[in-house]
Amino acid sequence: MNKQPLSRINSLITEEYLFQKEENQYFERKGLGEKDIKPTKIADELIGMLNADGGVLVFGVSNDGTAQDVQSLGTKLNDYRTLVIDFIQPSCNIELEEIVLSEKLMFLYHVEQDFERLYSRRDNESVFLRVHDTNRKLDRDGVKKLEYDKAIRKFEEEVIPDFELEDFDYNILEEYRKKVNYDGKQLDLLTKRYLAKKQGEHYLIKNSAVLLFAKDPEKYIPSASVRYVRYEGKEALTGTEHNVVKDQRFESHIPGLIDEVKTFLRASLRDYYFLDMNEGKFRKVPEYPEEAWLEGIVNAMCHRSYNSQGSAIYIRHFDDRLEISNSGPLPAQVTIENIKTERFSRNPRVARVLEDMGYVRQLNEGVSRIYESMEKSMLSIPEYKEVNGNIYLTLRNKISGHSKTIHDSVINKIETRWGEYNATQKKIIHYLLMYQSATKEELSIFCETHINTIRRYLNQFVERKLVERKSEKQRDAGALYAFKKH
Repeated sequence: MNKQPLSRINSLITEEYLFQKEENQYFERKGLGEKDIKPTKIADELIGMLNADGGVLVFGVSNDGTAQDVQSLGTKLNDYRTLVIDFIQPSCNIELEEIVLSEKLMFLYHVEQDFERLYSRRDNESVFLRVHDTNRKLDRDGVKKLEYDKAIRKFEEEVIPDFELEDFDYNILEEYRKKVNYDGKQLDLLTKRYLAKKQGEHYLIKNSAVLLFAKDPEKYIPSASVRYVRYEGKEALTGTEHNVVKDQRFESHIPGLIDEVKTFLRASLRDYYFLDMNEGKFRKVPEYPEEAWLEGIVNAMCHRSYNSQGSAIYIRHFDDRLEISNSGPLPAQVTIENIKTERFSRNPRVARVLEDMGYVRQLNEGVSRIYESMEKSMLSIPEYKEVNGNIYLTLRNKISGHSKTIHDSVINKIETRWGEYNATQKKIIHYLLMYQSATKEELSIFCETHINTIRRYLNQFVERKLVERKSEKQRDAGALYAFKKH
C-alpha cells in the first residue's frame, strides 16, 4: 500500500491507516451499507468526538476496510456535506476533506476537540461522548459530569509567554515529525496539532508542548517529574528507623521520562525462579509484569493534574508492593468502581501525541491491561484509591518473601534429577522454594507423610549437597533445612 499521506490536514492518514488502522478513541470508519447511516448518525458520531478528544471519521470505508464510493448517494450527497451546520450546535471546528482514491470518493471529517463548550444535536439536544471506539448518549447526570470534566482540561491549553525555543529537545521533535509523516517544519507541526499558536513569525508554546518536548519541563512547570523511592521492608519508616535505600528523581519531557523510568525499573525489579512441578524446569518470573507497571506509570503521566504544583509522580517500591501515585482527583465521570471501563483524559493533547508516537498501543485501554496482565501473572488484583486529591495504584506481588537467590548448581541438580524424585520429594523441594526453610515437622504436615520418611529424604538431599541443615546441635527437633548456598 502507498504510504504517502492522503490527507492535506492529517499526515498520519495513508492508505494503510485508512483501511487497516484499528478503530479507537481518535478514528472511526462508516460505510455506506451500515444500518442507520443517515446524516444524523454521522452527526452523532462527530458530536461524541467533539465532546471527547477529537479525531477523524472517514465516511466511505466499511468496518472491514473495504473502499466504497460516496458518490453513489447521488442527490443525497450534499446532505453529508452540510450535516455539521444542519445538526450540530454550537458552531464547531470540523473540517470536511474530500479525497478520491482509485476513482472512489470518500469524506474525511477532521474533528478538533473543544475544552470548554458542550456539543449536542441541533434538532433534539442529544449529547454524545466517544469512549474508546464507541459512541455513548449521555443522560442528564452524564451531561453535568461532562461539563465539569471539561473545565479541568484547560491547563494544557495555556500558553507559556516566556518560553525560549532553544529549550526544546529537537531530537524528540524530529522523531515525532517522522512518526506522523509530516514533511513541514517541526514548529509548524506543533501548530497543526494545536500544541502551539503562531502570531506572525512568533510561536506561542502551550503547556502541552512543554510537557512533551522541552528538555527540562520543570523550568516552566514545577513538579513535572517522576520520583522513585525504594524502601527496605513493607512500610515507610521515619527517624532512626528511616528505611529508604534508594531515592531517584527523573526530569525530562514525558517521552524521555517513559524511556528512562522503564530502563531503570527493569533493572530495579527482581526476577524469581519458580519450579514447574510438571516438567521439573525452573521458570524466571518477574516481580511484577512490565505491562502492568509501565501502563500505570504512563497513565499517571497522561492524566495527572500538572497545575497542582509541588506534587511529582511517585513510584514507591516496597518488598511486597509497588505504589504509583499522581496528583489530581479522578475526573467526575470516573470512579474507583468504573475505572476499568470509563475514560476521560485530563490531558488529551498529551495522550494523543503519545499514542501517535507509539509509546502505548491505546491509552484508553491502559487500566484494563493492568488488570489483565496482573491476572495472567497470577498476582493480586490492582488496587486503586483516591486519598486527599491524589490517585494511588497499588500492585502487589506474591513473592516478596521468596529467596532472591537460588544457586545455579541447586537449579541444575533439581532439573537433572527431577525424574528420579517421588511425589513426596518433589513436595519437599516445592515447599523449600516457597518458604526458604522448614522443619521436619512442617514438611511432614505439608507432605502428609510420616516424619521419619521426611527425615530420610532430607538426609539424602544433604548428602547430595542440595540441602543444608541449619543447626549446630546434633539432636534438634526444630532444626531448619534450606537449599545449600554455594
